Amino acid sequence: MNEDGTMSRLPELRKFADEHDLKLITIKDLVAYRLKHETLIKKEVEVDMPTAFGVFKLTAYTQLTTGDQHLAITKGLWTEDEAVLVRVHSSCFTGDILGSLRCDCGDQLTAALKMIEKEGKGMVLYMNQEGRGIGLLNKLKAYKLQEQGMDTVEANVKLGFKPDQRDYGIGAQILRDQKIQKIKLITNNPKKRIGLDGYGLEIVENVGIEIDPNPHNEQYLKTKRDKMGHEILKSSKK
Repeated sequence: MNEDGTMSRLPELRKFADEHDLKLITIKDLVAYRLKHETLIKKEVEVDMPTAFGVFKLTAYTQLTTGDQHLAITKGLWTEDEAVLVRVHSSCFTGDILGSLRCDCGDQLTAALKMIEKEGKGMVLYMNQEGRGIGLLNKLKAYKLQEQGMDTVEANVKLGFKPDQRDYGIGAQILRDQKIQKIKLITNNPKKRIGLDGYGLEIVENVGIEIDPNPHNEQYLKTKRDKMGHEILKSSKK
């Protein structure tokens, strides 16, 4: 606590640690350490999964810290020093299942599976992180705010979240369990690359996945490009 009774924040804690020659660690540091040095996932089951895009293996993992389930959709075999085509895809009930036109998620998932089928090997890591990590209900609340004039970033912030709540540490553990160390990452999101880089994975190439906009998601894609740095919607730049 500070002398006035308020909670000490990081700047005050750094000063206090320096004054008393104390070591300082953050919760974020602890989380990162555990993700790098502890196994926080459990492989549950692996099955064959024939799809409209090809035949894949589907492996279910449980995240031990939360009980959440994540999926690895894989095709083919690779050596540990081989660069593997990978898409890290956050779950999107509205886009992936209902075919919503408000986002490009379902189209990106389809495109990634087709790319991996053509390559003959690769992986889609399907993470249980709906709505950039805020959950399905909050994503729908964000949709309602967007209907009232906000963009997707403003809506998330209005609800009390960061523009993007996702973390890729658990995903990195699943990639390592699948013997993937080097990645050809299917993404337009530079923050996703940074998120994976921090967990000892080597991203040797970025593979773009541009989706044509429609009247319902063009503003959403522009927001991802202009406010979140996504390398998309080049045809709409003016």
